[in-house]
Amino acid sequence: MIYAAILAGGKGTRMGNISMPKQFLTLKDRPIIIHTIEKFILNDRFEKIIVISPKEWLNHTKDIIKKYIGEEERIAVTEGGKDRNESIMSGIRYIDEEFGINDEDIIVTHDSVRPFLTHRIIEENINYALEYGAVDTAIEAIDTIIQSEDGESISDIPVRSTMYQGQTPQSFNIKKIVKLYKSLSEKEKSILTDACKICSLNGTTVKIVPGELFNIKITTPYDLKVAQALFKESTVHD
Repeated sequence: MIYAAILAGGKGTRMGNISMPKQFLTLKDRPIIIHTIEKFILNDRFEKIIVISPKEWLNHTKDIIKKYIGEEERIAVTEGGKDRNESIMSGIRYIDEEFGINDEDIIVTHDSVRPFLTHRIIEENINYALEYGAVDTAIEAIDTIIQSEDGESISDIPVRSTMYQGQTPQSFNIKKIVKLYKSLSEKEKSILTDACKICSLNGTTVKIVPGELFNIKITTPYDLKVAQALFKESTVHD
């Protein structure tokens, strides 16, 4: 079976002085997270769309889904973990408890604050995850990337043609990602906050799905202004 996990566990600290997590802020008269969920509802390949929310915002998440989307039996809301990977595992535990997990089951994980993903990106994530077991969405780096060990001086400048900027979705064979995660020490779990990195460091091939420049993550007030402009100008096409 094919599942989606919408990761909405963040508190949005980089958004500044706001009264609620960034995923609940308004974008074109609707909460950002609603725009994101709707992209997944349009794809009928998903058995379940699991929205993973901070504990204290569970009821709010359920309320806005009911208000803007209505009674959608494929949507479930569950509590997230202390970080991204733990939230993914929370979604997987929900799947295991409700349906059990089979060898071919996959999960497509996506940031709740990336509302501009396309049908093409979702479809390619599903197809690649079914075939390869681990998938990341990324775009080629436009700017030169510099590396600094101390934050004050350059320690390395990688060749730009080999650099990519990661986006989401990230998609996995469920049994594979659970096995790799359980193999980590507690220290490794605290350091390896990206699920694809867990796969690559364990020798698992992670296939790349080409992303889109406009598949932005709304993290700062500037990002929110850009997102408003994208909607206003209707420049995003699926």
